[in-house]
Amino acid sequence: MTTNIWDIMAPAFFELLILVGIHSYLGIHVLKRKVIFVDLALAQIAALGTTVGFLFGIIPGTVGAYWFSLGFAILGAAVFSLTRIRSEKIPQEAVIGLTYAIAAAVSILVIDKAPHGAEHIKELLTGSILWVKWSTIGKAAIAYSLVGIFHFIFRKKFLLISENPDAAYKQGMNVRLWDFLFYVSFGIVITHSVGTAGVLLVFVFLVVPAITSIMITDVLWKQLAIGWSMGLLVSVIGLYFSYVFDLPSGPTVVAFYGLILIITALALYVRRSQSRGRALGNIAVGAAVVLLIVGGFNVMGSAFKAEKEPHSPAIAAAEQTSSMDLSAMSEEQLQKYLASVTDSSVLDGLFKKSDDDFTRIAIARRLIQINPKAGYGHLVEMLRQSDLPFVRDQIMDIIEGAAHSRFGFDSDKDSAGNKQALQKISKWLNALS
Repeated sequence: MTTNIWDIMAPAFFELLILVGIHSYLGIHVLKRKVIFVDLALAQIAALGTTVGFLFGIIPGTVGAYWFSLGFAILGAAVFSLTRIRSEKIPQEAVIGLTYAIAAAVSILVIDKAPHGAEHIKELLTGSILWVKWSTIGKAAIAYSLVGIFHFIFRKKFLLISENPDAAYKQGMNVRLWDFLFYVSFGIVITHSVGTAGVLLVFVFLVVPAITSIMITDVLWKQLAIGWSMGLLVSVIGLYFSYVFDLPSGPTVVAFYGLILIITALALYVRRSQSRGRALGNIAVGAAVVLLIVGGFNVMGSAFKAEKEPHSPAIAAAEQTSSMDLSAMSEEQLQKYLASVTDSSVLDGLFKKSDDDFTRIAIARRLIQINPKAGYGHLVEMLRQSDLPFVRDQIMDIIEGAAHSRFGFDSDKDSAGNKQALQKISKWLNALS
């Protein structure tokens, strides 16, 4: 069975669509309430819940991890609703920012005591949208729909508090109670979203469509239509580019969101300017300044790099291979370095030396290009040993893509529960030349 772009990207595409649907709406509330970073803070608090569960041995993506995450999100909702004061001397955004910083710091402290902590931190930030399962998408769609219905029923109360809190107080509304209900519903959405999309993508999905739509119109239904249309466009483009250029899907979508926002802002600036020629001239000057800055950093980087280049390339390569910490490299640096290694025995040694799962997968993928059986053998070895579902998902994506078939491997089960699937994979591996 052949694998095409739709087979691989379809689950991620539909997951992004339902993320756009609910986050574009909630983002409008967030901007009107002037609590821009509440999404990032709640996402980090929900991630902290997953992290604490991980410390207890609860694997991310399981039912236990979900309830840990949701419980922490509800606690965050209580904090944000209680810290809203009618005549506040300290902006609530300051409390939200402080909560985010504390949650992030505690997450790092907790995960430092857990095995495979680096992989978990990366997973929380970037998510695993590419390996989302249809069952997860179905559960998220149900949860988001229930939240949407809840907000539709009480839309007048939520909109009044977001747009005119003083009027809500004068009408005798219990603003703190409705704030708590708003943040709880928000937390339910965030708990689902962070698990698949990661903290960064969730934040961008909330803020960028809302900013774009509010810049264009003040009418709510038009804002929602613009946000949803933008999300559809960016999801298609981002996923396509991530597939073609082998880039991480989440960060690619985030980058395109930023690009679309900049293009929209510039287009509105030109359209609403009294002198469009002058506006275009200002944009040209700004672009020239950006190019000069980029060029300056490029020259500075080349100069410092030249100072540190060793005299003997052969000696430098040997020293680099034996002493470098591959896990400390960025993804681009790692790929460039591995591409320069042509000796399978060196790659084999690097694989055995590394204790970072994502680095080992990258090494194995490079080894596959030189010695397929050895490279896939290392991946199968990891598949048997790893207890992290998102790592097993990534490995299976590589193996099934190469085999053009499904082996029935369930990433949520251990090796004993995948005995038959592992036997099929081993049979396929032995058949490789």
